[in-house]
Amino acid sequence: MLETCLYVDDLDRAARFYEQVLGLKALTSDSRFRAYDVGGRSVLLLFGAAPRSKPCACRAAPFRRTTATGPCTWPLPSRRKRCAMGRSLREQGVEIEGRTDWSRGGHSIYFRDPDGHLLELATPGLWATY
Repeated sequence: MLETCLYVDDLDRAARFYEQVLGLKALTSDSRFRAYDVGGRSVLLLFGAAPRSKPCACRAAPFRRTTATGPCTWPLPSRRKRCAMGRSLREQGVEIEGRTDWSRGGHSIYFRDPDGHLLELATPGLWATY
């Protein structure tokens, strides 16, 4: 998957969370969106709240915002062990909602971003491909 897009109520608040708490590096941004590198394999796009019927202008072609709303689950790769991931998030004031130990040896922790999206940090061993 090349990119994942999340819609957020407050773009600056979301940017602070993804940059400061999760340590994602911004690739580019403007007044309506932020793009982040995710492990050198994917891009996370954050779009600020905007009218759904208004097309977004992009260089290639106009496109419309999806009508999907509400929280979603988005996995993020992590090379750190679960206890280090959880400790780092707790130090940033993020509540851990769940943990899973996978049969292949991977570990996942679940938490929410400021807009309520359920996020998963997972170590290698989750899937045969990761």
